[in-house]
Amino acid sequence: MGGDTFSPDVNGSARFAEHLASGLAARGHDVHVVAPSAKLPVGARTEIYDGQKVTVHRLYSWRWYPHDWLTFALPWRIKQNSARIIDEVKPDVVHFQSHIIIGRGLSDEAQKRGIRIVGTNHVMPENMLAFTGIPKFLQNWAIGLAWAAARRSFIRADVVTAPTRKAADYFEKATGIDNVYAISCGINADEYVADFTPRTENRVIFVGRVAGEKHLDVLLKAIQLLPADLDTKLDIVGGGDQLKNLQAMANQLGIGDRVTFTGYVTEEEKQRLYTRATVFAMPSIAELQSIATMEAMASGLPVVAADAMALPHLVHDGKNGFLFTPGDAQELADKLEHILRLPQAELDVLKNESLTIVAAHDIQRTLNTFEHLYRGEPVTAPVVGRSATDGRTDAA
Repeated sequence: MGGDTFSPDVNGSARFAEHLASGLAARGHDVHVVAPSAKLPVGARTEIYDGQKVTVHRLYSWRWYPHDWLTFALPWRIKQNSARIIDEVKPDVVHFQSHIIIGRGLSDEAQKRGIRIVGTNHVMPENMLAFTGIPKFLQNWAIGLAWAAARRSFIRADVVTAPTRKAADYFEKATGIDNVYAISCGINADEYVADFTPRTENRVIFVGRVAGEKHLDVLLKAIQLLPADLDTKLDIVGGGDQLKNLQAMANQLGIGDRVTFTGYVTEEEKQRLYTRATVFAMPSIAELQSIATMEAMASGLPVVAADAMALPHLVHDGKNGFLFTPGDAQELADKLEHILRLPQAELDVLKNESLTIVAAHDIQRTLNTFEHLYRGEPVTAPVVGRSATDGRTDAA
């Protein structure tokens, strides 16, 4: 398995790769991960994830300074490193999580050796523009180049997947590669705790990278627009390059005393923060699935999310929460207020519906599906059929 981001990085792609690797290891597979060093020692060593031993091959990497934490493996050494590791490990299958550097090298060398290749796309080039310094008038050209580069790597794969049907359709349109499987990243819902005791405060929570594409300025404005009698508190859980700017904005809006920016927290603390919250808010317009939204649902939270990309796959409007027009702070505030004023019995209906919907995203189903794909076997769920919402269905 390989990707341009992996633990200790905190993002959806890295977390999916971590849980997929540990889940496969728990089933008896010998799992090797190729990843940037990310300030860790270079070389191969055993690392522990979810209590499972995984061999991680850390490649010498440099910091990408426009970004607040990202490091990258050296592109001019990736083919040599990929060939060396593949020849040492002799894998039955190579599964790359991004095409930019490590996935490009692994897929190229695996193809030369006739090794089965699976590729999963978690990347939206549009989200990376803020960290490139590319002038605005050249950005569409750059996005086109990025998708062309993605095609060159993913076309080598025997199977291509994306986290949701929406993400798969988006990828197919951008690259011209057809029959992309939609397979949920999955979560271990048992790790999260739903609390149905009567609430004593109104607390909104967001979990994720504190970055521009998350549109957290919209959430801050919505909190400021909520009626004072609700005395709503907001927890923004995560770190990112926009942290200081958003802290300043919260103070300017006069809600600094009601907004807590936790920065990065442990898994245990994150789970506790989910459990004590009343509602989860996701204003992002660039979610290919949103593991954080699934975690919130597994914690029994109703969700108010932007009606964008893959979020409608998780948030069924009026069932387990509400969708709002992206960027519309007043509409977000109105939907949050509606939930915060619900009687406990009606709130519990939304909470239970979140638990029901997220059950379909159990990590064990995801592991089963990938095991079939690794072996070249047909998957048990329809993956390119039709659904009631957008004409396609998801696997796992």
